[in-house]
Amino acid sequence: MENPQSPAKPSRDWHSASADQALEWQSTSVDGLSSTEAQTRLQRYGPNKLQQAQGRPWYRRLLDQLNNILILILLVAAVASFLLGHTIDAAAIVAVVAIIALIGFIQEGKAEQALDSIRNMLSPQANVLRDGKRSTIPAEELVPGDIVLVESGDRVPADLRLIEARRFRTDEAALTGESVPVEKLSDPVKADTDLAERSSMAFASTIVVQGNARGLVVETGRYTEIGKISELLRGVEQIKTPLIQQLDRAGRVLAIFILAAAAITALLGTLIHDQPAADMFMAAVGLAVAAIPEGLPAIVTIGLALGVQSMAKRNAIIRRLPAVETLGSISTIFSDKTGTLTRNEMTAQAIWLGDEQFQIDGIGFEPKGRFYRVQPDGEKEPDHVDLASAPGLSDFLRAGVLCNDTELHQQSGQYQIYGDPTEGALVVAGEKAGVKTLEVRQQFPRLDAIPFESEFKYMATLHTENDGQRVIVKGAPDRLIEMCDSVATKEGSVEIDRHEWEHRIHELSSRGLRVLAIADKPAAAIDALDHHHIEGKLRLLGIIGLLDPPRAEVIEAVKRCQQAGIRPVMITGDHASTALAIAKQLGFSQTEKALTGREIEAMSDQALEEIILDIDVFARASPEHKLRLVKAMQARGGVCSMTGDGVNDGPALKRADVGVAMGVQGTEAAKDASEMVLADDNFATIVSAIEEGRKVYDNIRKTITFILPTNGAQGLAIMLAVLSGSVLPVTPLQALWVNMVVAITLGLALAFETGEKDLMARQPRDPKAPLLDLFLLWRVIFVSVLLLIGVFGMFSWILNQGGSEALARAGAVNMLVTGSAAYLINSRFLINSTLSFAGIFGSRPVWIAIMMVMLLQMAFTYLPFMQLIFGSEGLSLTHWFAILIGSLAIYLFIEIEKKVWRLLESKQTHAKVN
Repeated sequence: MENPQSPAKPSRDWHSASADQALEWQSTSVDGLSSTEAQTRLQRYGPNKLQQAQGRPWYRRLLDQLNNILILILLVAAVASFLLGHTIDAAAIVAVVAIIALIGFIQEGKAEQALDSIRNMLSPQANVLRDGKRSTIPAEELVPGDIVLVESGDRVPADLRLIEARRFRTDEAALTGESVPVEKLSDPVKADTDLAERSSMAFASTIVVQGNARGLVVETGRYTEIGKISELLRGVEQIKTPLIQQLDRAGRVLAIFILAAAAITALLGTLIHDQPAADMFMAAVGLAVAAIPEGLPAIVTIGLALGVQSMAKRNAIIRRLPAVETLGSISTIFSDKTGTLTRNEMTAQAIWLGDEQFQIDGIGFEPKGRFYRVQPDGEKEPDHVDLASAPGLSDFLRAGVLCNDTELHQQSGQYQIYGDPTEGALVVAGEKAGVKTLEVRQQFPRLDAIPFESEFKYMATLHTENDGQRVIVKGAPDRLIEMCDSVATKEGSVEIDRHEWEHRIHELSSRGLRVLAIADKPAAAIDALDHHHIEGKLRLLGIIGLLDPPRAEVIEAVKRCQQAGIRPVMITGDHASTALAIAKQLGFSQTEKALTGREIEAMSDQALEEIILDIDVFARASPEHKLRLVKAMQARGGVCSMTGDGVNDGPALKRADVGVAMGVQGTEAAKDASEMVLADDNFATIVSAIEEGRKVYDNIRKTITFILPTNGAQGLAIMLAVLSGSVLPVTPLQALWVNMVVAITLGLALAFETGEKDLMARQPRDPKAPLLDLFLLWRVIFVSVLLLIGVFGMFSWILNQGGSEALARAGAVNMLVTGSAAYLINSRFLINSTLSFAGIFGSRPVWIAIMMVMLLQMAFTYLPFMQLIFGSEGLSLTHWFAILIGSLAIYLFIEIEKKVWRLLESKQTHAKVN
């Protein structure tokens, strides 16, 4: 069948057609397609997604592995060795470079695949009508003819011909360059209207900034306006991070030192000891290949990629790899309350009418529970309430269902809310009392609505009722009480006592309940509901207290944060007393006072900076306040993460050191602005990600500290041998072998290390601190000298025993590798002791790596062809016993050095306390 969206066929002028004409063209209705028809059209039109940007071809990715100054030095050394007739040396250098490049090539391919999968995990969702019911599906499954519902904060998932639009505006900057939001209507426009002025259309990838709408999908995928100009929602993520860039800079500096040392060593050997220039050149080549840590960049990349994969398994999706490094420095977590610190299963618990109070039992979205009257003294009556005996309650619940866009459905035995969880609590409460949502909405049809906007803090709907009209308003209680002049009671409407209602709101809020108010007023012949119809002379029907219980795992996560020197801070739109009650339940440190949005607005930036460290709860806060809070914390030297789910959270998410978007409830705008997305919207996942970030950075530091001494010892051994005029204890070919086997076995082991026990007991890392601080530089030098002593000692001892140079070199190489294996166990903990069964044998990857490297060394030492290539001989048991003693001595010396550091740290801590 011909594809009607084929570029060869002229596209229709959807913007100039009426809504009915557009529906007819797409052979659909306002109730949407059936699931069967949608599947048929999906097969016909294909998935609703843009073409992926073409990645680097495999050969380009392979060649990019050679774009490293240390690798280039090795290749130059290989060419020079070949020209001097050292074919085996040249071949070995090329082989090592090829192996290292292959490791980087494979791992970089995996990293790009991981980022592609992350893009899929973050694919947009769409609210669609299928089979006459509202459901949420992946945007990729949208087809022409679907009816889509969009609201403030959503990214438009396809090109839509608007059927209904309520105060609907979109940000089309990504498509048209229009800097201000564009108002949209359902009325058709002229056929020759410019793209930027087609107000009857909502285009794919644009963001809804206000209102809500219902639209007909007319184009999908590459046939949308954004698809036609080949723009992607997000480009391919760069793999190179600041850490890798820091390593590249270190590599350039290291290359200069290595080349200078090699040149000086060769020159002095020629001038002082009259050695042949060709031999001294090969000694310089040996020093260079020995001292260059060829495998380090690949190992670090592997460590980062493992961290990203591990975080993804823990529901933390990293969108930008630098966030892995930044996470370890986080000192403050600004978190939304609803759904992140709490379960986001809002449940109605209490209702307060003008002259009656009720308590509701039942938790969650299942409509099971009963209503009980509460006496003035707070005691609950034993018998549940029949709705027929409480007309005021019935009217209140009915109003809550009408001024509401949420639906309750049962799927696979589970009740699910489609829409806002707060509105869902009202629907569930009504269903518990026997108020059937669909029946009530059919009995009192909605004529118009004003959707909730944070600027006004209420939602309003207009309904037909008893041959007239009725306006129902739902919103923040303090806002509605200001707008009401009367209260509904059994005896009729009475004048409102605002002080009394403020007391009631405070009482419910102090119990950790979120409070909503519902009011109404009669109306007459309103065609289009506007704000001036709402202001003044409202009748308050009552208030309802909703419970969003804290997540059990968050309580433990908050405790772990505080132990790790990280301060959790709550930002919520709820009442201050509600927020403080939840903060106390969660174990926040500073719960004496909450700062409100109005108080933030009244403060200067300097005043906010002065109190930012003393307040853990910010209530009645808007997304605009989040940005000021982030700036204030950063001005005080803090490194902070900020959670967000709305379109207005974008600036704060971008400004934060790590922006964290909600994967379930978050808008696409929030996800685009973030560095990390929570797949489960759970605060505890942030803490787990911080722990993982600390572990990744810790393991990378351990790996670097482990790799460099091996290279340092080899380079120093060759340099000292040349300068002293003695025989080289390790040949260039053998140095290459050591570098290769250490890099592909021992070097990888530390990337798989689990975090140390005190990882979350440390203070946050200073992001400006160098990767190799003075302590690590000392450790590198100290271990290099220990390995140097071991290599020279073994080499000299075997020569003095009458052994050949080949045998002595075999002993020296095995001493270097075995000593490095012993140091690998030390490196599991930088400061803490490994002198325990768990410390020595607690890591399976470490011992697998040690066994692998020892098997390779057995081959190096005893296989005839390996002896021929590397110029080695078989060692005796006596030699192996000496190597074992030497390795054990290296291990113990390093443990003694760590003990000294721990004593120094203990003294410094004791001095600070006193």
